[in-house]
Amino acid sequence: MHADNPAFKCNICNKMFSYNSNLNSHMRIHTGDKPFKCEVCYKTFGFSNDLKKHTRIHTGDKPFRCELCDKMFGQSSHLKVHMIVHTGDKRFRCELCSKMFTYSSHLKIHMRIHTGDKPFKCEACNKMFRHCNGLKTHMRIHTGDKPFKCEVCNKMFRQCTALKTHAKIHTGDKPFTCEFCNKMFGRRSHLNCHMRTHTGDKPFKCAVCDKLFGQSSHLKNHIRIHTADTQMPFRCLVCNEMFGQSSHLKNHMRIHAGDALTQSKCEVCDKIFMDSSTLKIHMRVHIGDEPFRCGLCNKTFTYSSTLKIHMRIHTGDKPFKCELCDKMFAYSSHLKSHMSIHTGDKPFKCEACNKMFREKVFLKKHMKIHS
Repeated sequence: MHADNPAFKCNICNKMFSYNSNLNSHMRIHTGDKPFKCEVCYKTFGFSNDLKKHTRIHTGDKPFRCELCDKMFGQSSHLKVHMIVHTGDKRFRCELCSKMFTYSSHLKIHMRIHTGDKPFKCEACNKMFRHCNGLKTHMRIHTGDKPFKCEVCNKMFRQCTALKTHAKIHTGDKPFTCEFCNKMFGRRSHLNCHMRTHTGDKPFKCAVCDKLFGQSSHLKNHIRIHTADTQMPFRCLVCNEMFGQSSHLKNHMRIHAGDALTQSKCEVCDKIFMDSSTLKIHMRVHIGDEPFRCGLCNKTFTYSSTLKIHMRIHTGDKPFKCELCDKMFAYSSHLKSHMSIHTGDKPFKCEACNKMFREKVFLKKHMKIHS
């Protein structure tokens, strides 16, 4: 019987075969017969080729190589799927947001964002997850499992990403740079917090008095003002004085330490500061450091507070109000000068003729008469 003249017919699906042996193999699809058994794990297969492919799992054999990156695969179908990485082909499109995906499985997972479907449930706390990997990582919270170990200090982590971030402590790697002052950070979240010192952004709001803060920790400290029972949780063990913040207690302890204040003395002007961090900020005056830049006009400033005041030029904000005539001012000094109109106060005196002036600028102009 010639191969191009099929003579053997399957009596179940009517498919034709050229050889009886092929028909016999085909019949296993219908009967479920699996005569080929793996000697390692005893899994059975309907076809010898399937057993051959499966055996590579145990042997580690990967005969199919990618010609572009030399990555090896156990099955030719896996290599075919891998090649999409190099071609950039994304054939699967989300009908809701038009995002493209390389694999249909990725699209299927993505669709859960739109449907809100979370099919994976934590049996311990009933929290739901979109992806099985999310559940797997979450379960470590309950089991205490920390499979990722730092090779330098042996600290353990639940997530690989947490270990990767931690490793920067040992390597000194700081890949995130501030575009204003070029300060380097190991974490993007730390850079984001730092950037608020330049932009003046304050996303954390007190629910009681609506005061805004640049960092959540500052808001947390502020809340103690409104909470009477925890307003002063930090006690000095020497004199029993109470403080609202641990940093305030730390500064206070310098009083008892005697000469500790000399450690925070400016060597240029001999000014004394309560802590080294304040001294460090003060030193910008002497070295001319201006790390705070206006994002609108690029003008730089020594202090973040000065930048904040400067921003009123661009925003038109005038927070200072005259209680007598309701006129608004951008700066407290302008309000102070304005008040002399109502009070008649003239604090600036010409030393040559004793004439008095409300503002220093008027005195300065007047002095030209005498010069």
